[in-house]
Amino acid sequence: MVTMTRGKFDSLNRLANDKGVIAALAIDQRGSLKKMIQAAKGTEDKKDVEDFKQLVSEELTPYASAILLDDEYGTPAIKARHEGCGLLTSYEKTGYDTTIPGKLPDLIEDLSVLRIKENGGDAVKILVYYDPDESDEINEIKYAFLERIGAECRAVDIPFFLEPITYDANVTDSGSLEYAKLKPAKVKKAIKEFSKPRYGVDVLKLEVPVNFNYVEGFAKGESAYSQAEAARHFEECSDLCPLPFIYLSAGVTAEMFHKTIAFANEHNVQYSGVLCGRATWKDGIEVYGKEGDDALRKWLRTQGKENITSLNKLLDEGAVPWWTKYGNKEDIQVIDK
Repeated sequence: MVTMTRGKFDSLNRLANDKGVIAALAIDQRGSLKKMIQAAKGTEDKKDVEDFKQLVSEELTPYASAILLDDEYGTPAIKARHEGCGLLTSYEKTGYDTTIPGKLPDLIEDLSVLRIKENGGDAVKILVYYDPDESDEINEIKYAFLERIGAECRAVDIPFFLEPITYDANVTDSGSLEYAKLKPAKVKKAIKEFSKPRYGVDVLKLEVPVNFNYVEGFAKGESAYSQAEAARHFEECSDLCPLPFIYLSAGVTAEMFHKTIAFANEHNVQYSGVLCGRATWKDGIEVYGKEGDDALRKWLRTQGKENITSLNKLLDEGAVPWWTKYGNKEDIQVIDK
């Protein structure tokens, strides 16, 4: 029987829907969202980013079991979310220092796991860029960093959601055919490493193990994998992961992400939901930049709603409850700290 502390168990249930599936919306983007809004609107203003997030939260959280936000631009959106919608909070700084190798992570200086919980967060999310084949000198820094986060989350009794974004130190274009061929092995190595108990991860927020732009039948040009090979990578990652895992949308279009989730459903992958960001709301940025708040609200109530509710239907068809990796919910022994 698996044991889990009361705080983590109750929080995971708050983040999931009534079926135990994490149908979550992600809008913790900071630097990238600021640039996208600036490009659409022609001006740079922190309030624009805050207002965009708030409108997305107001209009779409009625259809989400949880939302991922940040304390830097997301405080109004946190307050605006629909009652009953769980809250994940980002703990890492956006981006990384490009002047040194390794894409090393860092934390927001005036934030802690305790503060995240005190501010109503149900879980802590950390993104780390990871090349399993990079030097030990670089990766040991990342391992120790994540061990500290895991220990902090255990001490405060709050779930730790880890998002490892894989890359190759020698292939600069992560969207290339060259990297597409390397990606499945990288994702599998990340799963093996970060499933280790030493990190204290409760849920892995995973990339899908292939680039669907290079899957035969989906690719517009050259392909890196047949559909059978892609299915095998999905199944192997699912079998390899002893922890509950959810998929991130990684900036693809709503149409492509929906096709990806449908593909996972077809091959009985044991994923427990999604944290879907740009695929849901990205097309609303141009509307907001050119036409303002009211136009964005209208778009969110139509196309934005359609993006998230159609994804929810796919989750209903294929996602499994977060406790599935442990057996039945009753198989988890909940202990008080």
